[in-house]
Amino acid sequence: MTVADKVTLSRIIVAPFFFFVLKAQFIPRQPALVALWIMFCWMELSDLIDGRVARTNNQVTSFGKLFDPFADVISRVTYFLAFASIGIMPLWVLLVVLYREFGILFLRMLLGLKGIAMGARSGGKLKAGVYMVAGLLSLVLYTVRFYSGADVSGPVSLSGAGGLTHVLGLLTLIAYILAAVATVLSFIDYLVQFRKLYR
Repeated sequence: MTVADKVTLSRIIVAPFFFFVLKAQFIPRQPALVALWIMFCWMELSDLIDGRVARTNNQVTSFGKLFDPFADVISRVTYFLAFASIGIMPLWVLLVVLYREFGILFLRMLLGLKGIAMGARSGGKLKAGVYMVAGLLSLVLYTVRFYSGADVSGPVSLSGAGGLTHVLGLLTLIAYILAAVATVLSFIDYLVQFRKLYR
């Protein structure tokens, strides 16, 4: 594995720990929050680092083109699943995300039979940015709920009094709706590219 691939691999290793720390209530929440922020930041930053390392060292490979989006899916689906399990992420958005990822996995497998590696698309990168914002807002909401003494779990409510928690909840919900839209558009973009490459 190249240096870039090892950076990519770190996202896969960190992802299950993020889920575990978020869900393990026996871990004191303050140190847990610190760990969650560190892991979330690393998962997102490493997605930028591995690509730059690969290009700088001239280590762009077909394996890396497939391994990088695979690691992205593992890390983001894991923290989405964590947030959905405590009610912050709507389950229907998670379902849209999973359908998109399985669909693209199938397309890549078909291209793999022809020896073609389909790398990341511009639409996928835009979607990744929206995912990052949604995940970031979810973690901010979780943190604010904890420090405000509110229940850290539970769905985002569209009603109720104002306040930072309510505003953050609305912003998070909007981000997830945008993530669902970006997910569908990204899949269409990949589908168009798939048809060109397959022919």
